[in-house]
Amino acid sequence: MPSLLSRLLDLIAPRSCAICQRRLAIGEEVLCASCTLHLPRTNHAESPYDNELSQLFYRTVPVERAAALFYYEPGSCVTRVVKEMKYHNHPDYGVFLGRLAATEFSRYGFFEGIEVIVPMPLAPTRLRQRGFNQSMELAKGISGITGLPIAADAVRRTTFKVSQARSAHTEREENVKDAFEKGDGDLVKNRHVLLVDDIVTTGATMSACLRQLIEAGTEKTSIICMGLARS
Repeated sequence: MPSLLSRLLDLIAPRSCAICQRRLAIGEEVLCASCTLHLPRTNHAESPYDNELSQLFYRTVPVERAAALFYYEPGSCVTRVVKEMKYHNHPDYGVFLGRLAATEFSRYGFFEGIEVIVPMPLAPTRLRQRGFNQSMELAKGISGITGLPIAADAVRRTTFKVSQARSAHTEREENVKDAFEKGDGDLVKNRHVLLVDDIVTTGATMSACLRQLIEAGTEKTSIICMGLARS
């Protein structure tokens, strides 16, 4: 139940839905009930071993389970919540989306056997610019629902050449070829690891990161992203 303080704050400074901009009702958070209901869900969690997301990795790295919460199309209304999170200082949106995904995916047993969460790391320069790692915020939301620990230091991003969102398809793999390195391998060794990211397009960035986790000795790797991009 919303606290008395949160009710008072809603009266003094009404919050609006990150997608439709309508005033949020008491008890709603980030998205109104209508926008939450109408997110363009992928339903990947119903078939986590074989879906559009998992198929991106068939020829690159072994992935146990994979699921995206929604489809991400440039110019669609759902892009607003992601852009607000990343570029307008709303880490709380990431926590909300992580909780939403974890709550819905848990119904299908998606997290069974998974032992630790690894958020996709940002390059140090990118982290300083943004002030937070959106994948870490997503991981916090997932952890809050599942109780799984977060191993943020298991892998590090060493370089950032250009935003993948602005890269041509053929450039993506080259951009991230040497972008990651192993961190504290003991955090993931012999464990089933869940890698978390915000948006996946071709899977090139995730594949590069997964290779480092596998080299660190993970037993299995699964992935979650919030949006699967459609060209």
